Amino acid sequence: MSGEGHLQGAEVAERPGTEGEDPTDGEEALAERLGHRFADRSLLRQALSHRSWCAEQEGAPSNERLEFLGDAVLGLVVAAHCYDVYPDFAEGELAKVRSAVVNARVLAEVARNLQVGEVLLLGRGEEASGGRTKGSLLADSTEALIGAVYLDAGWGPARDLILSLLAERIEAAAEEPDDFDHKSRLQEATVRRGEGTPVYEVEGSGPDHGRHYRAEVFVGGSRRGRGEGTSKKDAEQAAAADALNGLADA
Repeated sequence: MSGEGHLQGAEVAERPGTEGEDPTDGEEALAERLGHRFADRSLLRQALSHRSWCAEQEGAPSNERLEFLGDAVLGLVVAAHCYDVYPDFAEGELAKVRSAVVNARVLAEVARNLQVGEVLLLGRGEEASGGRTKGSLLADSTEALIGAVYLDAGWGPARDLILSLLAERIEAAAEEPDDFDHKSRLQEATVRRGEGTPVYEVEGSGPDHGRHYRAEVFVGGSRRGRGEGTSKKDAEQAAAADALNGLADA
């Protein structure tokens, strides 16, 4: 990979816990796992730069703008793919398939599979609080990487990357779209069990362009699940899925 980019000054700073290591080694390995050779390596570095790390550096931009862009590219790629591949699906079915894969839980799983957490640039506080395993932070990094690939190489490579990461999940969701409507399934289950209707409590945090939401779902006054996402709907769906897992284990 080549290209010095606008993060030249930031590239010499060490990540927490990497003394004696070349931080670019992990980035090279991640690029290989992504299947993309960056013409502008600074885009990859920026995609891995959490704002907590940037606050400790001088002039290093965080991955938040790339995250914003990657979210838009991701949504359009998945929507267009579903539109083309499932011509008989009504709008509601298409929306269910998209929401089943374009959410924080799935994007965090993608990041874990890619071992993104191992190479994130985190500030000391975020490092100490276990930031490398936080679902919301990992999901954000996945979107930022998509945005970086889009800026580096354009629509085609970004589309190919997204579908390589999500095609199997999209196919599974399309086979049984209602299975991924966790809120409806949870309500059916709790009403059937005579426990009443689930109640959701949602809190948002972060800047307007990068809001994150955490949801808790209560049934009969007892908390049954937690979830997070980049929208209230995603967070509630994740909480419902968590609650359904609890019901299955009961």
